[in-house]
Amino acid sequence: MSAASQLQSQVDFLKGEPHRKHPGVTNLKTLRLPDELQTAARSIIHRAQVPRLPDRSCSLTNFLWSRKQAVETLTLRQKAVSLEKELWEKAMERRGDIDEQLLEDRIRKKVFSELRRTTYHWTPMKYDEELGVVYMAARLAGGFAAVRRAMNEIKKRDPSFAPQSLLDFGSGLGTVVWASHSCWGDSLKEMVCVDSSGPMNILAERLLKGDDERAEPHIKQVYFRQFLPVSPKVQFDLVVAAFTLSELLNVKEREEAVLTLWRKTNSYLVLVENGTKDGHRMLMDARDTLLKKQEKTVYDTRPATVFAPCPHELPCPKLAHEPTTPCNFQQMYQPLPLPGHSDRQTEKFSYLIVTRTEPAQAEAEGVDWARLIAPVQCRTRHVHCRMCCPDGQLQHLVVTARKHSRDEYRCARSSDWGDQLPMIRRVEDGVQTDSE
Repeated sequence: MSAASQLQSQVDFLKGEPHRKHPGVTNLKTLRLPDELQTAARSIIHRAQVPRLPDRSCSLTNFLWSRKQAVETLTLRQKAVSLEKELWEKAMERRGDIDEQLLEDRIRKKVFSELRRTTYHWTPMKYDEELGVVYMAARLAGGFAAVRRAMNEIKKRDPSFAPQSLLDFGSGLGTVVWASHSCWGDSLKEMVCVDSSGPMNILAERLLKGDDERAEPHIKQVYFRQFLPVSPKVQFDLVVAAFTLSELLNVKEREEAVLTLWRKTNSYLVLVENGTKDGHRMLMDARDTLLKKQEKTVYDTRPATVFAPCPHELPCPKLAHEPTTPCNFQQMYQPLPLPGHSDRQTEKFSYLIVTRTEPAQAEAEGVDWARLIAPVQCRTRHVHCRMCCPDGQLQHLVVTARKHSRDEYRCARSSDWGDQLPMIRRVEDGVQTDSE
């Protein structure tokens, strides 16, 4: 009997589940919008008769995906000073009898012109009813898929969690309400949706009522607001901000929003953004804020703990390597059946879940869980796994039944990008290491 097999018999991380459903599997099959939501969305889109809807929804999708953070004022100022210094140096080398004031004016104009040409011009999104319908056609199904996949992490790993209250910040079309209802059903008794856009709130309400003003909403106890509840003492079991941080102007606004949302969190805070470099960096900034920032007045002293996807609370190794690549995941989904939409699409997203509570599901002793950060490559009798590990390092592990254990190998073959993979600790020459 091999050493790996002996170790495997001592460590039970499967908890009676088959390998294809081991505790680290949180991926979902192709998602479809709830029937009531899909029917309501198709009715609203059909009645709106938006001209060139397929083209406009495609353009909006591309625009939102390629959107970057606004350039910070300090960064812009530093760039201007550096550029001005460079232009002055060039001017002094070939300066003739040009008046100094005239030269200064020319350089200032050149600096402004260059900054206008090279700086990303961020503008806030303003949705009227028509643009809201375009957004519905473009992003309803994809946004639902990303949020539902992130929530599945909580549902799978903390099965006793049954939230009674939900706060959705930047609620848009209300996809978070639908995703959370599909996860926890009627355990949710109060859902507060906050969005500054009146037209979006109206569209979200129409979706809940099946596009029938006189009908009862399909999901009850949903309340729409344009501002966050004022009292810092009011908390919600589940707080979500999906594709919202990217709509805030600068680092300071995002930091204040994250701290405010954390104050309102009783159990879990879920943040979701596009799976781009900027989306990932915003989430890592939020993570740093929650783990390191000390507020003057604290109403809930329970500390923040990173629940997912990071298996550690050390600096993100993805940001430590140049060129940086985003830590993102993907979820297959069926888009709304509209012209120009294929049968299946892939939503690529980044997410962060932070908790105040210890999950009810105890983890097996002697096992660490790494996060798979790329597609798993299954080969003959071995599996290539690229992971973010509990020690804060990225690792490319080749898993075999001989080198590791039969259970680890079969779990690796059954896992995919975004799942957690068990890493059994073993003792070699008196030193405890992970199974490699």
